[in-house]
Amino acid sequence: MEFHQLLEKIVQDGGTHAKWLNTLSFMENAGARKISKCEHPVSVTLIQLKHAAEEHRHAYYLKKQIGKIDPELCKTYEADELLAPIATRQYLHSLDVKACRYLQTAFNLNKEELKYAAYLFVTYAIEVRADELYPVYQDILTNESSRIMVKSIILEEEGHLEEMINQLNEFSTDWQQHAEKILTIEKELHDQWIHAIAEEVSELNYA
Repeated sequence: MEFHQLLEKIVQDGGTHAKWLNTLSFMENAGARKISKCEHPVSVTLIQLKHAAEEHRHAYYLKKQIGKIDPELCKTYEADELLAPIATRQYLHSLDVKACRYLQTAFNLNKEELKYAAYLFVTYAIEVRADELYPVYQDILTNESSRIMVKSIILEEEGHLEEMINQLNEFSTDWQQHAEKILTIEKELHDQWIHAIAEEVSELNYA
């Protein structure tokens, strides 16, 4: 099932749509926590603090949107309140692990340097993905005249991507060739995640 079609199907059912929002919220929250985990205890930058704060805000915002469907739905991140919970939980973790493995080989970094490099490249990959995902989702919400909106997230994610590129330029002159490797890793994991969601959604009995 093509991504656009998948989202169109998801938004047709309130319970499934709530789980989708909750899944996105989980991902944003996991991303924020990973950014915080990568922070140097002393040398953390203003940009890193900003990113972590904004990703946490996105998680909160998406969670709050669920209330427009039904305030009683998806109050936690328990497995039965997420779409494809196993793939969802593995996505960012696997990206982090595989990216770290690649970056360690490519740059031969110490522990703190690796944490920072992982923050740069993994966050970059996620922002590239967010720049694709959220506009498609918003278009569908607009077409459905939905009360749910993600326009504010789109604007902030665009800003994040620009900030990541600036930081990567400072990190390495040839960052783009390494970023391509990380993007390839991310695409494979993303495809697995979407496939798992599509399988779950295809099994639902839509009236």
